[in-house]
Amino acid sequence: MPKKEQFSNAYSEEDLKTNEVLSTITEALLSKKANDITVLDVSELTTLAEYFVICHGNSDVQVKALADVVEEDVLNKCSEKSWRKEGGSSRAWIILDYVNIVVHVMSEEKRNYYNIEKMWNDAKITHIKDELI
Repeated sequence: MPKKEQFSNAYSEEDLKTNEVLSTITEALLSKKANDITVLDVSELTTLAEYFVICHGNSDVQVKALADVVEEDVLNKCSEKSWRKEGGSSRAWIILDYVNIVVHVMSEEKRNYYNIEKMWNDAKITHIKDELI
């Protein structure tokens, strides 16, 4: 499982909370077998967010399940609710906005088409792997 310290050397309370939420998100995605979980540190590139978390599911059912488990785990473990949620009805691309962290749960087709990682290719990239495998 990813470690909270993996993402940055945070010192402020806000940074520690962001790292806690980020770790909870990646652990939740791993628990439901998300594909190719990628964390982009965009903090030096934009004011939109500090991190983008991108992954994809194998079906629309899995895309919804991934978004649901992220929402549930972040609420239960971090007492944080997403500020906005978009795309829940289409199940092809669901965005969960936690202000400092924006989670993109996509179908593989949408992910390949929009290629967010390429758009933000100057970001610091962390690929999350399930260390239990």
